Order: sequence, then structure tokens, then C-alpha cells
Amino acid sequence: MSSMARKAGLALTAAMLAFTGTVYGMTRPASAGVVAQLNGSQLIADMGAGWNLGNALEANSNGIPSETAWGNPVVTQALIDRVRASGFKTIRIPVSYLGNIGAGPNYTVNAAWLNRIQEVVDYAHRRGLYVLINMHGDGYKSVTGSWLICDAADQTTIKDRYQKVWQQVATRFQSYDDHLIFESMNENFDGQYGNPTEPCYSNINAYNQIFVDTVRRTGGTNASRWLLVPGWNTNIDHTVGNGFVLPTDQNRSSSIPANEQRIVISVHYYDPWDFAGQEDGTITQWGAGATNPAKKSVWGQEDFLDGQMKKMYDKFVTRGYPVFVGEYGSIDKTTYDSANNRYRADYARAVVATAKKYGAATAYWDNGWNGQHGLGLYDRSSLTVTQQGIIDAIMGAVGGSQPTTPPTTTPPTSTPPTSPGGTGACRVSSTVNAWNTGLTTSIAITNTGTTAINGWNLAFTLAAGQSIVSGWNASFSPASGRVTATNAGYNGTLAPGASASIGYQASHTGNAAAPTGFTLNGTSCS
Repeated sequence: MSSMARKAGLALTAAMLAFTGTVYGMTRPASAGVVAQLNGSQLIADMGAGWNLGNALEANSNGIPSETAWGNPVVTQALIDRVRASGFKTIRIPVSYLGNIGAGPNYTVNAAWLNRIQEVVDYAHRRGLYVLINMHGDGYKSVTGSWLICDAADQTTIKDRYQKVWQQVATRFQSYDDHLIFESMNENFDGQYGNPTEPCYSNINAYNQIFVDTVRRTGGTNASRWLLVPGWNTNIDHTVGNGFVLPTDQNRSSSIPANEQRIVISVHYYDPWDFAGQEDGTITQWGAGATNPAKKSVWGQEDFLDGQMKKMYDKFVTRGYPVFVGEYGSIDKTTYDSANNRYRADYARAVVATAKKYGAATAYWDNGWNGQHGLGLYDRSSLTVTQQGIIDAIMGAVGGSQPTTPPTTTPPTSTPPTSPGGTGACRVSSTVNAWNTGLTTSIAITNTGTTAINGWNLAFTLAAGQSIVSGWNASFSPASGRVTATNAGYNGTLAPGASASIGYQASHTGNAAAPTGFTLNGTSCS
């Protein structure tokens, strides 16, 4: 969102304010100097559904970053595991530096803070998720201690500090594989919502260029890493317009094919604002399913959404630059309209599906707040899901095979209640990404039969010495030997031709072979 007031304010009171298919297991570089294997379309497909760890590492108290300052608990591995279990494959982690940057000329980032950033990144990265980190609150005029201000007078000092901070961050993560993506900044603009001004926009373009040059020159995997850059305030119209200048990428690895990019364009989507973010009860419905015209905005419906995403496709995707909708969502207005969550799910489904149609990935903005005006999908203290309907809408839109509502535990009347239906034919494929003592395996299950499968168990055999550490989109038992993966609540129904993607991380003792002997509900799969 576009300011601390619009971001934290959705969650806190005023007093608290001061690819082509699923190729998730494709071999990736685990060491410096190895070029990533995914092109732009493969990257977007592989990123799947994204989620924001909002109001955490970008929170601050009087200009000093503090992840609990805006009311959320300390981030834990268990929270990230809960999010991944819902089917999210990408986590965006907004980060502020602010008062944790020392004085010039070195502008040294506080070591403890950099360590904590790395620790939270590792929660997601070691689970095989895509992770995005940025410089988030340092460019908001409303934040105490902000300094990345595009219309400030001393741009020489600002740019020097910006370069030094990114150099330190990039150096810290230079050996991480391409599941880690850097984002130059967040919603940078001069604070007014009219047309972009100069020289402010020129400075934003300059920041992006400094970012790309700095990261590339640190070497290692950074020489080929995907980098995310925004235009003016991550606004679609002002990014496809004349003001935005794509940074050059002359320092990237020479091993990257000349016709491939390694830069992603960042935008956010909260239109229409009166539905998505305005904190009153006037507009509570959205989309073609709205039943009360008085509660529906006069603009910003499906046709507008389609047009906005198409603009990004025409301007960037057609030229090889992927697009990432790094934030979207709509606040909880159920206190004004008990049906509001239905329209919030419709909105999320439409944003994700339309972005996917035009070659873009997405990340839902979750600020950790549940209840009135909140955007939370989870209770971060109890690690429980609070908005399963919205999650189901996202997963259905990005994957195409998950139902939009939780599947019933009782099979349809045409199916005997004692056994699942449609188990006559299946196809399973798997891909493995291995490193010294660990691996991740992604498995795609397809129902090639003529009837639906309602609840499934996929059995397979692990190679000797392998032991599952964690899994996603299914439960796995036991950890080694002959393993059975059981569907999650949202992907248990497979219509004829439909697929489900699951995966796991495992340790190994030298044998990183793929699993074998797949059977689905007792039937051997090809």
C-alpha cells in the first residue's frame, strides 16, 4: 500500500501508528557463479501464489525497526510453515532499515538487524519457497527517520547511502540460489497522488539503476539473480507511462542468454480504492456477483482490472520482462456487510487469475490484522487460518485445479461413501533440486480418468538414505521408506484432467534420486 497510514492503519489503531507449468523442482544453483535455469515465463509460473509478511520487518518504533512495533508477534518458522501449507509458494518480506543504518561514509547496517533479516529469509528459503526482500519504509515521508526521499535536496548523500546499504545486503546473500529475489524499494514517490513530478521520478529511476549495478557487482549468484524494480509509487499507469526508465543490466553474468532478461517489473493493485482500502461501510461489494448496486463502486470492476493487467503485458511482458503484482487485497468490512468476505474472495480470485492471464505473478498483502479493516489471512499468534475462503480463491485462480470452496468431507451421492471415485487412471511426474545434504522434490498428480477423484492418497518410495523434513500441499507419513501423501483440505477433489502439485524437503546421505513406485489410491500411475 502507498503509505504507513494506509498500510499499518488498516491493521492498527491511530495510537499504534507513530514458467511454463509447475517446474518448482528444476535444478537451481546452490553456489556462486552458476546461472539460474528459468526464463521469465517459467519464473512466473514457478512462483505460484504469493503472500506478504506485512507489518513485521518493516515495522518501526520512532524510526528504529522492530518487528513487533505494529502489533504483530515475532515471526517464527511455524508461521512460514503454516503459510506454505496453505499452498503459497512465494513470500514477500518487506524490510525497513531506517535507524539501523550507521553514519557515513560506510553507512554500516546494524549486524543484529541484518542477522535477523537473514534468519527470517531462511525460514522461507530453506523450505524451497521464493523469497523477496526489499527496502520498504525508508522511502515514506510519514515514517520517522525515512531518508530515501525522491524530492529531498541532498540526493548525493541519499544515493550514496542507498548504494552502501544494498551492497551490504547483497553481499550477505550472494551465495543464496535464485529462490531469493531482491526488490529495490517500495512505493517510492513524493507523497502526492497526482501525476509524477520531476526531478523526483528521475531520482527513482536513478535509485533503480544504482540497485541493479550494486547487486550485480557483488558477484556470486547475484550476477544472475532476478531483480525487481518499481516505477512511480508502483502505480500501473505511471509505470507504463513515459516517466519510467528501465535500468540497464550491463553487469550481469555473461552466461545469461542475450535474449533473456533478469529484471522483473513491480506494481501494486488496490483498485477501486473505495472497495479495497477505504475504511468505511459505503462500498462493500465488488464484481459481477454484487447484489446491491449501492454497495458497489462505479468503477474498477473486472473490465478495468483486465485492462490494467493488459497494459503491463503489452509494455513489458512482450519484451521479456516479467511482471510481479507485489501487493493486492481488500480490507475486511464484514461489520458493515456480512457478505463482504464473499466479495473479498471474488476480488482476490479475479486479480490473481487476470494477472496470470497476462503473465504476471501476485502476492496478497497480509498485514497480520484480523477483524474490522484488517487484511489478515492468518492469526499469527495461534497459527490458524482466519480467511480460508480468500485462500481458496487465490489457490483456485493460480492453480486452476483447486476448488474455490473447501471440499466436503462426504463424497457426492454418486460415489460410494466407503471409497473415493475416479481412481482408474493417473499420471505423476516429479522433479528434484538437490544440494550437499538436502533436496526438494515437486510432484504433479494428474487425474487422467473420466470420473472425479474425491480425496486421494499418493504412495511412493523414497531412495535409501532420504528422510522427509517437511512438506507442502499434502501431509506425508512416514518420513522415509514407503511414504503416503494425503491431500490437503483444498486440493482433495481432482476433476478429470485436473492436477494437483505437492512437494517436500528431505535430507539425504548422498543419494538424491527421485521417488519411485507411485500409486494413487492404490492404482499405479504412469
